[in-house]
Amino acid sequence: MLKSSKDPASRTVNADDAALFATVRNLWPYIWPHDRPDLRWRVAAAVLALVLAKIATVAVPYFFSWATDALAPAERDQQVMLLAYSPVVLVVGYGVGRLVLSAFNQLRDALFAEVSQHAVRSLGLRTFQHLHNLSLRFHLQRRTGGLSRVIERGVKGIDAIVRFTILNAWPTALEFALSAAIIAWQFGLTYLAVISVTVFLYVWFSVRYSDRRIDIRRRMNDSDTDANTKAIDSLLNFETVKYFGNERMEASRFDAAMARYERAAVETWTSLSWLNMGQTVIFTVGMTICMVMSAREVMAGTQTIGEFVLINALLMQLAVPLNFIGFIYREIRQGIADIEQMFDLLGQPAEIVDAPDARPLKVDGATVRFEDVHFAYDPDRKILDGVSFEVPAGKTVAIVGPSGAGKSTLSRLLFRFYDVTAGRVTIDGQDVRTVTQESLRAAIGMVPQDTVLFNDTILYNVRYGRMDASEEEVREAAAMAQIAGFIEMLPQGFNTQVGERGLKLSGGEKQRVAIARTILKGPPILILDEATSALDTNTEREIQAALDRVSAGRTTLVIAHRLSTVVNADEIIVLEKGRIAERGAHAALIEKGGLYATMWQRQREADEAEERLKRVRAEDDLGIVTRGARADAPRNG
Repeated sequence: MLKSSKDPASRTVNADDAALFATVRNLWPYIWPHDRPDLRWRVAAAVLALVLAKIATVAVPYFFSWATDALAPAERDQQVMLLAYSPVVLVVGYGVGRLVLSAFNQLRDALFAEVSQHAVRSLGLRTFQHLHNLSLRFHLQRRTGGLSRVIERGVKGIDAIVRFTILNAWPTALEFALSAAIIAWQFGLTYLAVISVTVFLYVWFSVRYSDRRIDIRRRMNDSDTDANTKAIDSLLNFETVKYFGNERMEASRFDAAMARYERAAVETWTSLSWLNMGQTVIFTVGMTICMVMSAREVMAGTQTIGEFVLINALLMQLAVPLNFIGFIYREIRQGIADIEQMFDLLGQPAEIVDAPDARPLKVDGATVRFEDVHFAYDPDRKILDGVSFEVPAGKTVAIVGPSGAGKSTLSRLLFRFYDVTAGRVTIDGQDVRTVTQESLRAAIGMVPQDTVLFNDTILYNVRYGRMDASEEEVREAAAMAQIAGFIEMLPQGFNTQVGERGLKLSGGEKQRVAIARTILKGPPILILDEATSALDTNTEREIQAALDRVSAGRTTLVIAHRLSTVVNADEIIVLEKGRIAERGAHAALIEKGGLYATMWQRQREADEAEERLKRVRAEDDLGIVTRGARADAPRNG
C-alpha cells in the first residue's frame, strides 16, 4: 500500500537531493523487514563479520612491520638463537591475518546476499503491483518499453544502494576511525593532520565531481529508455513495419536514440576517468608527504624501518576505504538517478481505488443499470451525456451507434476502469463504486473486439479465465467455444504456443480462445465488445453462434458494429453523440425509420455489394477454368 503524501517515504526521490540518508531511511524497512526475523539475524551476523574484518584490516600491517624489523640486519645481530625463527612466525602471522580478513569479508557478503535480494524483490513486486493498480488512463499514456526499462534500472539501483550502504558506507567510516586512532597513537598528531586534510580533500572532490555527473547519467538513462521503447514498439508491430517497407526508417530511429545514448555513455566514462585521476593525485600527494616525514625520522634514528613500512601499509590500507568512499558515493548517487523514475511511478496516485467501506459485490440476478450517467475523459470532451438504461437479469441489451458515440466507454465504466463524472452504474442496486474492484470484475466476463493473448500455450490462455480450473474443464470450455476440434488437430494440442499477442492464430481462432476463456470464468454478466466486427462473414456466423450459447441465461451487454449480430437482442439502444437517440426491438426500430433504420440500410447495401463482388469473382474464376479446359481438349479433324 502506498503511503500518504505526508509520509517522507512517499516523497519523490530525486538524485539532486542532498538528503541521501532520507532515501536510505526509506529503504530501511526492506533491509530490516519486521516480518522476517531470519533476515534480521543475517543482517546482525553480517555486521559482526564486518566489524571483525575491519579490526583484522588494521591489525595485519603490524605483522608486516614486526617482520621487517626482525629481518633488519642491525636487529638480527642482537637476537638470540631462540628468536631466530620469529621473522618466519611473523610472516606466517601476516598471511593468516590476510586470510582471516578475506574470510570475514566473504562471510559478510554471503550472509547479506539474501537480505539485499529480498529488498530488491520486495520493491520490484511493490512496483509491479502498483502499476496494475494504476488506471487505464495512465497506461494509455505510457509506453510499455519505457516502463520495463525504468523498472529494470530501478531494481538494479536499489540493489546497489542497499548493498553499498550497509556493507561499505558506515564500515568505511569505521575503518578510517580505527586507522586514524592508530596513526595518531603510533606516529603523532602531525601525521594525523596530514592524513585528515588528505581525506577531507579526497571526499570533497569526490562529492563535488560526482554531483556534476548526475545530469550526464540522467541523459544516458533517458536515451536508453527512448531506444528501448522504439525497439519494443517496432518489434511488436513487426508486420506493419514489413507491410510498408519501413525497416530502414525504424533502424534509423533506433540508431538516433542509441547515438544519444552513446554520447552520454562516452561522457560518463570520460568524466569517471577524470574523477579517478583527481582522487589518485590527492591521495598520492598526502601519502608522499607522510612517507617523506617517516623517511626523515628513520634517517634521524627516531623511527625503525618497520615503522616506515607500517605507515606505508596503513596508508595503503586506508586507500581502500577511501577509494570506497568515492566509489560508494558515486554508486549511491548513480543508483538514486536510476531509481528516481521508479519512485516516480510509485508516487503516481491510483485513480480508481476501493472505498474505505467497500464490500464484496452480492449478485442476485445481475441486473445492470446506468442511471443518468455523464462521463468525460477530459473536461472539454464530453463522451456520455445523461445516459440511462437497464439490462434486466438474464436479458441481452445491444448498444449500437456511429464511431465515437461512447459505446465502448459504457463497458469501461461497468468494469470501473474509470468512474462516472455524474450519475451512477449499479449491479443489483449496488453502486459499482461502493464494492470491491476484485469482486466486481470477478462477476463480469469480456469478449473484446481485439483479443490479445499471452505469449504462452493455448491451455494457459484458456485457463486464464479461472487459473484453478482442471484440464477437463478447460477442454469443455474449448468445446463450447467450438475450438476443441482445431486444437486437437495441432501437433502439440493444448500445449501449442500462440506467439506474441497470439499472432500464430487467426482472428477467428483468437476469438474462440477468448470465448472459451470467458466460458471458463463463468460470470453472471457478459460484455461482448464488437466481438465479431473484425472477422469475415462465415467466421462471424460461427463465432456468433458460439456467443449466443455463452450469453444464454446471462445478463449480456452487446456493443456492436455489425447490426446483423444484434437483431435478436431484447432491446437495442442507439447512441449518438453521447446520448440515447433511439431504443427498442429490431423490428420496431426498422419500422420507425430513424437512425437505426438508416444504419441498417447502409449495412445491407454494403453486404449486398460484397456478395455481388464475390459472385463476379467466382464467375470469373469459373470462366478461366472453363476456357482453359476447352483449350486443352483434343481436337478431331
